[in-house]
Amino acid sequence: MFFGAAMEDKKVNEERIPRNFITDIIDEDLKEGRVTNIATRFPPEPNGYLHIGHAKSICLNFGLARDYNGTCNLRFDDTNPVKEDLEYIRSIERDVKWLGFSWSGEVRHSSDYFDRLYGYALELINKGLAYVDELSPEEIREYRGTLKEPGRDSPYRYRSVEENLALFEKMKNGGFEEGKACLRAKIDMSSPFICMRDPVIYRVRFASHALTGDKWCIYPMYDFTHCISDAIEGITHSICTLEFQDNRRLYDWVLDHISIEARPHQYEMSRLNLEYSLTSKRKLNLLVEKGLVDGWDDPRLTTISGLRRRGYTPASIREFCRRIGVTKQENTVEMSALETCVRDDLNTKAPRALAVLHPIKLVIDNFGEDGVTVDKVTVPNHPEKEDLGSRELSLSKELFIDAADFREQANKQYKRLKLGYEVRLRHAYIVKAVSCEKDENGNVTCVHVEAVPNSIGTDVEGHKPKGVIHWVNANDCYRGQVCLYGRLFKVPNPGAEEDFLACVDENSKEIIKDAALESSLKNAKVGDSFQFEREGYFCVESKDFVEGAPVFNLTVALRDNKKTQA
Repeated sequence: MFFGAAMEDKKVNEERIPRNFITDIIDEDLKEGRVTNIATRFPPEPNGYLHIGHAKSICLNFGLARDYNGTCNLRFDDTNPVKEDLEYIRSIERDVKWLGFSWSGEVRHSSDYFDRLYGYALELINKGLAYVDELSPEEIREYRGTLKEPGRDSPYRYRSVEENLALFEKMKNGGFEEGKACLRAKIDMSSPFICMRDPVIYRVRFASHALTGDKWCIYPMYDFTHCISDAIEGITHSICTLEFQDNRRLYDWVLDHISIEARPHQYEMSRLNLEYSLTSKRKLNLLVEKGLVDGWDDPRLTTISGLRRRGYTPASIREFCRRIGVTKQENTVEMSALETCVRDDLNTKAPRALAVLHPIKLVIDNFGEDGVTVDKVTVPNHPEKEDLGSRELSLSKELFIDAADFREQANKQYKRLKLGYEVRLRHAYIVKAVSCEKDENGNVTCVHVEAVPNSIGTDVEGHKPKGVIHWVNANDCYRGQVCLYGRLFKVPNPGAEEDFLACVDENSKEIIKDAALESSLKNAKVGDSFQFEREGYFCVESKDFVEGAPVFNLTVALRDNKKTQA
């Protein structure tokens, strides 16, 4: 069942972020008067699609703004034109909106501040706190030292202010080739924190920028840009992940040494690590480039676009982010935690439907005889939601059942159809298997049964079926395509493997081209989700959708087990 935007917005507004160390900091800041209004931001680099780790940041930053009646900006960190693309910008905007959040004012870009950033770079040069360095990138790394050894001063570190101003102007005017000059902050080459050993704050890039075109051939580095952008926008709480913990010193140093009044503060939380997935855009991009997945929105990826195609709901992702919480403790979350959230959500929303994924024929030999003449049954769309209404299922002499639901012989643990035994057809008759037909390879193609008269919707004395199986009318069904998705990787932590590409499971996608689905499913639309009874939750494939011929993607099986998830 697809819920409209208004209902989804209401749910977002009713959610609150559980207490965590960041809410404690905000409460204290408000109490002590250090801030009066809360302002956060979500600042992705537009060099790929967003993934589940970004969803955690989105839910936190926008959620804090909601809970404290503050603001949250969407700002693109577009300082590297070589890797950025408008396609990524549009996908990020779409993902944030789909998750149920709205940013404050217009979309912002770091490039909006390029003129001001250039001015602050000149200010540092004039204060003797930045210099143009002509060491090569390799030499800069060599001079920087190691965790055990201090760095060495560049031979260009002691140029005069006038010389640095002239050389920086030359950089700006295209007078240096890429890699031949950069602007570095003059801090401390013996600092125990490598990020403070005269970090590069501007480099030469002869690349056209998506928004500024060819105006600039020098571009500021992230650590220089980010803190100043926060200050310009009046951000009060700048939240990032723990790998930027040491960089907070540089964040503070830049703001301490330029003439800007606003003073945001950076806080770090643990990043989201999820089993059987990747949260590295670089590695995700490799999967796409090498054709190991069907693009950034492949349903096997935990990109937000991939999860959307797979049938995950915004509410389920927000609930997942709420449950895992916000801490400084690094850990890996089990994939089952994410799957549980979408099961819980869809269980309350998704109408039920009958679908036979691996059909074989079932013939009711006594159909049409006394007590076996019902050709339509009315069934609820949801067992607990009367407001979702009901539908009619047609019956005939010939049905389809799943091949896995019949055995000629089986032990007592097998609760489905076997020769000489009875089961109930879901919403329909009790039937007893009397014979079967096979093809030349010995595979069962048809099962003949006899129906117990007058057994629809009622118990019949002397008949105690051991199980219930699903079916569709062979003469009134939709033969459609169903895609079954498993986990993309064979190992729980592919990112830790030396060759993560070798961990891709080539059998993680199965296409069933001729499933037998109840006829109403032919009219399903993009955005619709269903529980295929006894199978799992499925959604309509949004890519290349054809009216009247929907394809269905497995969102998640009904339960977490090796058979359905591996």
